[in-house]
Amino acid sequence: MSAQLFVVATPIGHLDDMSYRAIDVLKSVKLIAAEDTRQSAPLLKHYNITTPLTACHDHNEDHKIKSIIQKLQNGEDVALISDAGTPLISDPGFRLVRAAQQAGIRVTPVPGACAAVAALSSVGLPSDRFLFIGFLPSKSTQRQTQLQQLKDHTETIIFYEAPHRIVDSLEDIKTIFGEQRIVGFAREITKTFETIVQKPVAELLEWVKQDPNQQKGEIVLVVAGNPLEQDHQQDKIDELLKRLLQDLSVKSASQLAADLTGLKKKVLYQRALELEAEEN
Repeated sequence: MSAQLFVVATPIGHLDDMSYRAIDVLKSVKLIAAEDTRQSAPLLKHYNITTPLTACHDHNEDHKIKSIIQKLQNGEDVALISDAGTPLISDPGFRLVRAAQQAGIRVTPVPGACAAVAALSSVGLPSDRFLFIGFLPSKSTQRQTQLQQLKDHTETIIFYEAPHRIVDSLEDIKTIFGEQRIVGFAREITKTFETIVQKPVAELLEWVKQDPNQQKGEIVLVVAGNPLEQDHQQDKIDELLKRLLQDLSVKSASQLAADLTGLKKKVLYQRALELEAEEN
């Protein structure tokens, strides 16, 4: 069997979030490519993983790719890990994975913790459609420009933010998205001082300002989609369904609407039933 590149998720805080499979894979491969070997060493020591480590990060990834691909082509399994969570999610590794795919090497994910998904699952905002942005720009002008491009999106939006910029970023979100836009705030997920709240952004901003502890650690912001745009979009969907129902059955109308809009047929079918009942 040919060698594989394993993309292995590691804990984002609580060490017990390491999966049995991840431990087995990291023990069995010939080499672990880590974002920062100093960050990964304590985790590997905790699980008695003695596999050799090599650094593979943004500044040396291009240089390291050739040697790692060579090992894989020689039949040696390699694992890729980041400092915490799932590799490639706002972390290095994309170029290595792409090079492995291009070389015909099997890339196997070993799923586990991811801060963005953990935050989304716990802040109480819609999770059926979401947009992951990663880190916002560090400069306010560029940050506001990006937020302006995002303010009318109806899906939930997920950002990572550095603690020293959290107040400024919340200020910009309040300015661009409006004071009442709901924002989920997830800090230090799975760690001792885990904090998960949901508030209108103006209220959240004041709360964070008044508590310096909330300006520390790793932070995920989960921002509700634009409610006005959601209402407008729903109106357009209703108009489409009403027109289709003039000539088609509920089943056929919802199927055609799903084909045209890309929305789920089940949701459209239920809405078509409601509209038909309203007409009768």
